[in-house]
Amino acid sequence: MDDESLKKAISKAIKKAPKRNFLETVELAINLKDIDLRDPSKRFTAQVLLPHKPNKDVSIAVIGDDAFLQKAKDAGFNEMISKERLDELARNPKEARKVVKRNDFFIALAPMMPLVGKTLGRFLGPRGKMPTPVPPNADPAVFLNRLSRTVSLRLRQNPVIHAKIGTKDQPIEELVENAKAVLREVERRLDQGERNVKSLYVKTTMGPSVKVGEA
Repeated sequence: MDDESLKKAISKAIKKAPKRNFLETVELAINLKDIDLRDPSKRFTAQVLLPHKPNKDVSIAVIGDDAFLQKAKDAGFNEMISKERLDELARNPKEARKVVKRNDFFIALAPMMPLVGKTLGRFLGPRGKMPTPVPPNADPAVFLNRLSRTVSLRLRQNPVIHAKIGTKDQPIEELVENAKAVLREVERRLDQGERNVKSLYVKTTMGPSVKVGEA
């Protein structure tokens, strides 16, 4: 898909979006064709590092010991989860689901990953949110900077992939480049690449969809 078509569609989607009292994201929908999703090997979960950071922060939770959680707190992470907290969540599925839902990403100390899988795996796995394992001596700020520019992609039973490519107030050029990065990653994972892409749509959080190529 050429840059100009993407630019026109994104511009139109932003223009058509009603005014809201919050900063809306801009979202890309990639409709696919000629893929047999009954075959598990055709499904995937992936992460894309966007060229440009969205102007809306993502929520990232950290799972670790007290020392690592303190470093993560100082770096600006949203939620700290200790071993004790993991034990509490294991006994309270309702609260565990809330924690998983309100955070976009999770990171966890590598030695704690078995415990995370045992306590939260059944909630994290289906949502594609299993934590990124990090070594005990890692700098949490490095992961915060990277994940704040990351978007998750999931292809499951339905032949469509949704991805947030930025925010309504970002320059159109940045949104175009972010959309292209997402599209390249999707095409890279498809058997026939761009031939498996049926259509593209762009919309804001609460706005109507605009088809790319018909804007």
